[in-house]
Amino acid sequence: MHRREKLSTKPSTAQLDRREAIGVMLAAGAAFTLGFNDSPAQPVTTRTPMTITCIIRYQIDPFQLDAFKKYAENWGRIIPRCGGHLVGYFLPHEGTNDVAWGLIAFNNLAAYEAYRARLKSDPEARENFTMAQTKKIILREERNFVEVVDGTFGVPSTLMGAA
Repeated sequence: MHRREKLSTKPSTAQLDRREAIGVMLAAGAAFTLGFNDSPAQPVTTRTPMTITCIIRYQIDPFQLDAFKKYAENWGRIIPRCGGHLVGYFLPHEGTNDVAWGLIAFNNLAAYEAYRARLKSDPEARENFTMAQTKKIILREERNFVEVVDGTFGVPSTLMGAA
């Protein structure tokens, strides 16, 4: 049975499993981390110094979407200042209304640990964490660290006229 057939037998309210969702988010966000090759029919073959991406999955209160958006916007200033390469934050759009994502790239795990230490001493970062805790906008949070497989990312469609 093909993968698509398996997915189509799920109820319409089914969510993507963790691996599928991480793959979707990595594909959507890694372009900002790695960039696209100038030649549209060629895969990306060179790597940037950003070798790992931290994917943060947030289960949020869907009735506080605006508060989470503000929380994410605040990280847009804080994360780069503290040493992370912010790929982006992603809000629910269609389907599941209580899952959001944040993607941050680092040279290695040591760079991530140094970044986390800087966050703890950054007044704006502490204020942002406190705001989220006080308003209870984040119900659950998990982190995964991934790396791209050379030659498999940023390979554009070869179908002429594809959107």
